[in-house]
Amino acid sequence: MNADYFLDTNTIAYAFDQDSAGKQQRALELIEDQAPWHVSWQVVQEFSNVALHRFQTPLPANTIQGFCELLLWPHCSVFPSPSIHAKALEIHTSTQYRFFDSLIVAAALESKVPILYSEDLQHGRQIGDMKIINPFR
Repeated sequence: MNADYFLDTNTIAYAFDQDSAGKQQRALELIEDQAPWHVSWQVVQEFSNVALHRFQTPLPANTIQGFCELLLWPHCSVFPSPSIHAKALEIHTSTQYRFFDSLIVAAALESKVPILYSEDLQHGRQIGDMKIINPFR
């Protein structure tokens, strides 16, 4: 990789999915890449919720805290704001994405990256100067 990019929660969660070896490997490649990557406050929150409640074997809180401190917080570049909220509503209206997906897109746009990696959004879709790519295709 050589361009900055934004990681959606699902991409990070796959780094812990031992049942999906291919997706796990790809997620780890993105997380370990030396290119600057970004997440938002929302991604940190969603990852913590997924790790506590949706993983087949939930992660202990101290493991989640360590992962967040080591990897997620240093890459967290977008925090809640009225402008992110307003942009998410605009994105929802124009794309019909669910609101929380629209918040991810708004945060990625705010971080000014050319790529948003997400499994949940439309692969190849261009929104502004940013392209959505499913890294697991």
